[in-house]
Amino acid sequence: MFANRVKKSARHLGKWAKREGVTCWRVYDRDIPELPVTLDTYDGALVINDYRHTDANGERGGGDQWLHDLRDAAAEALGATEAFVKQRERLTHREGHQYERLDDAGDLRTVHEGGHAFRVNLSGYVDTGLFLDHRITRAKVAAEPGATLLNLFAYTGSFSVYGAAAGKQTTTVDLSNTYLDWARENLALNNLTGEIIHADVREFLVAARNAGRTWDVIICDPPTFSNSKRMDYVWDVQRDHAALLDDVLSVWSGTGAVWFSTNKKRFSLDWQPLRGHLTDQTRSTTPPDFRSTPHHAYRVGTVST
Repeated sequence: MFANRVKKSARHLGKWAKREGVTCWRVYDRDIPELPVTLDTYDGALVINDYRHTDANGERGGGDQWLHDLRDAAAEALGATEAFVKQRERLTHREGHQYERLDDAGDLRTVHEGGHAFRVNLSGYVDTGLFLDHRITRAKVAAEPGATLLNLFAYTGSFSVYGAAAGKQTTTVDLSNTYLDWARENLALNNLTGEIIHADVREFLVAARNAGRTWDVIICDPPTFSNSKRMDYVWDVQRDHAALLDDVLSVWSGTGAVWFSTNKKRFSLDWQPLRGHLTDQTRSTTPPDFRSTPHHAYRVGTVST
């Protein structure tokens, strides 16, 4: 059943991917309730993510063999020679899932999107370093008018790559040195440079406002939850997004736009900007290879779109 669905999806979406020049995309997105996994291809290498719930003993129905069987079925259906499996869980009391390391090395390689090169790790972390659901968002942010771009909670800097390639001076901010090094590598892969800042985003915004710094385009994509030891507070996107966005708006020049995104499923925006026009961009930034909306996205600009 899984193999047949994967083949059907690959035939349908494969035409779109080839037409659009997309080589990293989602083949299967938990289409069948009894098969709660996702399947992504990164230039032909497959990554299957397991979303089964764990029981009181930490066990998943079907065990590891069930997941490996799905991996093998997907690889055979698509003629892939490489397939990786990752088990995910809801991290309601820990740091954002993209920061969870699975092993010391992982499988590193370079893939391409939108004419840009990105370093991905297909097995070393729960996430690969390139969020496929933001493919459209990255292009929209880079296309905003303005000479400068601020990338907050930057992760591996993919928005910075898009912005720098569009001619913007970029500032990339994150609390993880590991991911800032990854962002530097992604910029270097594309013969680009930009300002890299290791800081807590909220502290950075206060300092930037006090220094009178502003940016034309700002992208803010915070984790859903974080209680990192590197912070002196607990972050919850539903509770804290309004205060954060007020701080973000205080360093916006008024040119271009401010973009905000979150992957929290049941997120409800409870904020109105003091200036600019707020629009919900969730539908317009959801790629066709995702079965349901994988994120919420909002834009504040001088003109409503």
